[in-house]
Amino acid sequence: MKSMLELIKEIWFLKRDIVSDDFDKALNILLEEINPDHTAIHEYPTGEKCWTWKVPEKWTCHEAYLETLDGKRLIDYADHPLQVISYSLPYEGVVDRSELLEHIHIHPKLEEVIPFVFKYYERDWGFCTTQEVKASLTEESYRVVIRTSFDDSTLKVGEITVLGESEETIMLVAHLCHPAMANDDLSGVVVGLDAIKYLIDKQDLHYTYRFLILPETIGSVAYLSHNEKLIPKMVGGVFLEMLGNDSPHALQQSFQPNSQIDKCFIIALNSLDPDSYYAPYRTVICNDERQFNAPGVRVPMLSLSRVEPADSATRPYREYHSSLDTPEIITPERLEESKEILLGLIDAFENNYYVINRFKGEIFCSGYGIWVDYRTNPEGHKRLFEIMERCDGEKTIADIAFDLDISFQSVWEIIQFLKEKELVRLSRVPASTSPHRKHF
Repeated sequence: MKSMLELIKEIWFLKRDIVSDDFDKALNILLEEINPDHTAIHEYPTGEKCWTWKVPEKWTCHEAYLETLDGKRLIDYADHPLQVISYSLPYEGVVDRSELLEHIHIHPKLEEVIPFVFKYYERDWGFCTTQEVKASLTEESYRVVIRTSFDDSTLKVGEITVLGESEETIMLVAHLCHPAMANDDLSGVVVGLDAIKYLIDKQDLHYTYRFLILPETIGSVAYLSHNEKLIPKMVGGVFLEMLGNDSPHALQQSFQPNSQIDKCFIIALNSLDPDSYYAPYRTVICNDERQFNAPGVRVPMLSLSRVEPADSATRPYREYHSSLDTPEIITPERLEESKEILLGLIDAFENNYYVINRFKGEIFCSGYGIWVDYRTNPEGHKRLFEIMERCDGEKTIADIAFDLDISFQSVWEIIQFLKEKELVRLSRVPASTSPHRKHF
C-alpha cells in the first residue's frame, strides 16, 4: 500500500482536467488501493442531463505553444500543463500583440508563477504564463498553435462504500481534477482515502460511509442527480480539501448550522485541534459542499480544509491555483494530522446518541457514588449537574456539549459514567421523558 504522499507524487503532474484520460488514469491508481468489493466507478456520458447541468466533452490538449515569427518558443504546454487554459478552444494562426494579450493570463499577485485558469463552459482559447513572460511580449505579431480536441466520452466518479449497521449515510467527498497541482485537491483525496481504509477495517460502525472522488462541481451534480434515492439516507457529510499545507484547520459549517453533524463536528474539533477554527457556510472556501447543501438536496455538508485566516493577503494559501502548488508544500505529518482529525470527527458522530434519563428528579449523587464536592471542585460540581439536567431524551451528547460550550469528550465521559450506573440509556432517536411534552 502506498503512503498518502507517495500517491500525491505519483499523480500530481497528470493532466487531470474534469473529463480527460489522465483524470481516469489517476482515479484508477487511487482505487487500486482499495479492495474492489468496496469500489465502483460511475460513468455519465457527454451531453447527459444532470438537473440543470449537462456533462461536458472530454478535452485533450495534443500540442500548444506560442512562438515568435522567427521560431523562438516562449510558452509550451509540453513544459507544464497549466500553460494552456483548461478546455481551451483550438486555435492556429498569426495574431498581433494586442489580440494576443487578451488571451494571455497571469497570476494577479505572484510574478514568478503560472496561474490555473479554466473555461469549461465559457469557450475561448488562451495561454497562462508568468508576469515576466507576458512583459517580454513586445513584438508586433506572434504565432499561436493550440491543438485541442473535444470528444464524446464519460465523466467518471469513483465511489468507495463501507456499510454500517444503518443505511443512514455519511458522505465524504474530494475532487481529483486540477492538472499539475497537489494540495488542491490531491491532499483531500488521499486523506479521505486513508480514512476510508481505516473505516473498512473497523467492525462496529453504525453509519454507512460513501467516499466520492470526482471532478469538481459537475461530478457532485452528476452523482446526486443520478442517485436521488440515496439522498434521504444522507444524514451529513464533509468535503475534504487543501489538507497538506501549513495553515490551520478550518471547519466550514453547512447550510443547516443547527444540524446534529454541525454541532457534533464543531464541538469535537475544539478538543481534537485547539488551533483550528470554524466559520459559517460559504465563508471559508466554496466547493462541492454547495451541491449537497443546495435546494432539493439539503444534506448538511461541512468542509474541512487548511485555510489561512480571513485577514491573510494570500488566503486560502499562497500557492493556490498556481504552478507553486507542488508536493514540496505538503508534509506527511500534516496529512496524517488531518486524517486523525477527520477520524476523530467521525468517531464523535458515531457516538452522538440521544441521552434518555432512567431517573426522575435530581439524582441522589452520594447514593450512587458520583458526588462531586462543590467546596473542593466547584466547577466539576456545576458541570455534573448541568449535564444531568439535560438528560431528558430530547438532547444528544453534541447538543449538551454545544449548550454548555464544553468538549464532546468531557460530556461523553460523564454520560458513560451515568450509563454504567444505569441512570441513563442511549438511543439513536429522541424519546422525551417529560410528562408535559405530549401537550405541545
